[in-house]
Amino acid sequence: MVDRIRELERRAAVLSRLVEVGVTLNSTLEPEELLATIIRAAAEVIDTEAASILLLDEHTRELRFAAATGADPKVLARIPVPMDNSIAGVVFSENRPVIVHDVKRDNRHYGRVAEAVHLRVRSLLGVPMHIKGKVTGVLEALNKRGETFTDEDTQVLSTFASQSAVAINNARLLDKLQRAYAELGKLDRMKSTFVTIASHELRTPLHTLIGYAELLDQELEGEPAEYARGVVKSVLRMRRVIDELVNLRSLELGQVPLKRERLDAGQLLDEAYQEALALAKAKSQRLILEEPARRLPLRVDHRRILLALSELVANAITFTPRGGETHLRALGKSAEVWLQVEDNGSGIPAGEEEAIFGRFYQLEDPMTRRHDGLGVGLSIVREMVGLHGGRIWAESGGSGKGSCFTVVLPRAS
Repeated sequence: MVDRIRELERRAAVLSRLVEVGVTLNSTLEPEELLATIIRAAAEVIDTEAASILLLDEHTRELRFAAATGADPKVLARIPVPMDNSIAGVVFSENRPVIVHDVKRDNRHYGRVAEAVHLRVRSLLGVPMHIKGKVTGVLEALNKRGETFTDEDTQVLSTFASQSAVAINNARLLDKLQRAYAELGKLDRMKSTFVTIASHELRTPLHTLIGYAELLDQELEGEPAEYARGVVKSVLRMRRVIDELVNLRSLELGQVPLKRERLDAGQLLDEAYQEALALAKAKSQRLILEEPARRLPLRVDHRRILLALSELVANAITFTPRGGETHLRALGKSAEVWLQVEDNGSGIPAGEEEAIFGRFYQLEDPMTRRHDGLGVGLSIVREMVGLHGGRIWAESGGSGKGSCFTVVLPRAS
């Protein structure tokens, strides 16, 4: 009887702690503070030495540690956990709790994070984190003190994971709302910038055409070939600007029917390489096409995906100084194909990796900038890739450290 009373008192204490933690989580909206509160409370409630949170990386479809007891978040962020052959991957993909009483005997244990935080993991309990029925991450409790994990521990940690997932989602929504308010403040400046850039980009080629035409009319002798080359160059520049505007308008109106066909990723890269070769040579740059290790079939609209890749390559060459180099490569990743364009050019300022895909976005001041363009090319690329069920992102070490653009497309069966 005494033992029964003690057990009920213990459970009441746990439930009381869960309620208290829930109130704390819902009142905390700063992401780092929130994550620290979650792992600290999870370890306390389940009575374990440590706890950790893994969230899904939407780009790579890998799990990444968002927080762990006694660890530097920046170090953890660089350690991806694969979906295959990992305990967290099983919890996430199968949407079920997993208890491992002795991780030494489980070959699914992924030990890199334990090495990073200098923790010897003996036992582990992992439960999925849900938002509206969708698995968004994994909450783990490590090294149960004095005993083994029980079904009750699983129920308690699952309840805690649900509370935590809601709190994390609320913090993310608030962050997005704050970003949206900040973007609204830029709207007027963007409109003004667009008018300035568009008028400049359209007026200058027309003036050049008129000037050369007058010279050719007056000079029946001399160097007509040189003038003709100038006219052609200006026409090409004008055509690219007009093409971007037409593509942008088509995307806005939803008038982009896809004519899909089966082709190899290596063929696409080769065509983009051939199109950009003359531009790279004109800037004394090296354009390097890395041959894929095997065939990577795609089912895409040939013209539109080639347009997107060519835009990425041209963008890389534009923002890379003379003597630089740009690499084109294709990689197979499970049911996906990753197409990458990597340069050693001017790079992307920290924190701007997502902003560069916005329409009419310019890294430089429109009145003093050194590079031409309307700032719509990357937004068009993202929308073209999205129409194919793919995704794209940019990575850079910062200004002056180059950049890498990754296009992910579904692999054809």
